[in-house]
Amino acid sequence: MKKFIVIMLLIAAPASAEKLSLDAVSSYFNAMTSAEAAFIQNSDDGNQSLGRMYIKRPGRIRFEYDPPNLALVVVGGGQVAVFDPKANSEPTRFPLNQTPLSLVLERNVDLARRDMVVAHTSDGPRTLITLQDPDRPEYGFIQLVFTDNPVQLHQWIVDDNSGSKTQIVLGDWTQGHKMPSILFNIQAEMQRRAN
Repeated sequence: MKKFIVIMLLIAAPASAEKLSLDAVSSYFNAMTSAEAAFIQNSDDGNQSLGRMYIKRPGRIRFEYDPPNLALVVVGGGQVAVFDPKANSEPTRFPLNQTPLSLVLERNVDLARRDMVVAHTSDGPRTLITLQDPDRPEYGFIQLVFTDNPVQLHQWIVDDNSGSKTQIVLGDWTQGHKMPSILFNIQAEMQRRAN
């Protein structure tokens, strides 16, 4: 928890930095093949959850929540699956392209050439980019928060147009190491839980 407090203080500290360009942010995502980070998730209702996030680009992400939550979100094969350990049913599933997260998991992210950036601002040390799929605005938006030197995603806020927002704060990043594809295999996770 101390790491996250230090990270938040560093992010909030005043500094004079220029806004990152859309090309720089696109290049950041396109260069990312895999990444792992700790996260804190804050919900509008005041609930806070901790966990670990795994990304394997393109199109795959996994959120493992720490006790007492024990939920799991797996994105792979163009699908999002939300596993609820309290339910004895199959996971809730829906297409990835119906979420704002799909915009940053694309094979080739090019924010400058896509009509999806609805805001691009800076508050000093951070660059904030708000994205929304112009073909599917009803699916909500995602606001990404970056620091520079080096360019790194530190936070995002998802608004799914239902009136609720979810904030994810990232820390303890590692990038570029190999990850087994089974981490992002929804069917394999379902079979594992059925045994």
